[in-house]
Amino acid sequence: MKIGIIGKGNVGTALAAGLNRAGHEVTFGHRDPKEPVAEAAKGGEVLILAVPHDAAADVTKAVGSAADGKIVIDVSNAVTGNMELAIGFTTSAAEEIQKMRPKAHVVKAFNTVFAQNQSTGKIGSEQLPLFVVGDDAEAKQTVMLLGADIGFEPVDGGPLKAARYLEPMGMFMISLGNTLGMGTKIGFKLVKD
Repeated sequence: MKIGIIGKGNVGTALAAGLNRAGHEVTFGHRDPKEPVAEAAKGGEVLILAVPHDAAADVTKAVGSAADGKIVIDVSNAVTGNMELAIGFTTSAAEEIQKMRPKAHVVKAFNTVFAQNQSTGKIGSEQLPLFVVGDDAEAKQTVMLLGADIGFEPVDGGPLKAARYLEPMGMFMISLGNTLGMGTKIGFKLVKD
């Protein structure tokens, strides 16, 4: 697939590495005028918003109608500069993006995994779960297949409002890794019997 990744930081480049390895074509859009956001958004069949939460509104506006009818994957964690949840309980970053781009199919995924592990979907030989939430079943299925292509174990986490649970999980992962000193070679594991 043609994937437009908006943002070229740790997350955007890690996801690009995994998607490129799986044979997908990635185009970046970011602050560099040589790689404009509008071009990446226009050419991508799927768009990944790999920007900090506080930039999501501006980036969503810049993407504009190029997102209409497309899958838009929100990978952000809605945290403040003080590393506290910016929003929650009655909405999520993903739901707010959906409100700004009502003709897009917004899906929340990848935010519960450190960037260092996003290019493979694994830590060592351990496959990580990829929790995927969204209101459009076909869009979720596409994101789950992209995650499997990278190396993740995709998990359908329900409707988009379940992003209200994934965003605090991302915050908890950051706390475990950075605040509590466990580092970035950690991840959640879903165990089923």
